[in-house]
Amino acid sequence: MADEQQPFADVREEGGGFSIPDLKWRELVFVGALRRAADGRGWERDPSRPMPPFRGGDLFPAGERFFPERRGGRVLVRRI
Repeated sequence: MADEQQPFADVREEGGGFSIPDLKWRELVFVGALRRAADGRGWERDPSRPMPPFRGGDLFPAGERFFPERRGGRVLVRRI
């Protein structure tokens, strides 16, 4: 299957972070694996929710904050 059909495999290193397909980002938010930080500054992982595997390993470690930026069908994610 092509990477477009396996969004967990479609991870690109870029711009001080990595990007994933927009659909994958929306899935992570929908299932609750990622949530807005309590103070509204960025996003963080909810360790009580399952995180799907990614080809690149643990992209969203617990205790870290992330800033997503949509870019043409993809989301660039940087650690804060």
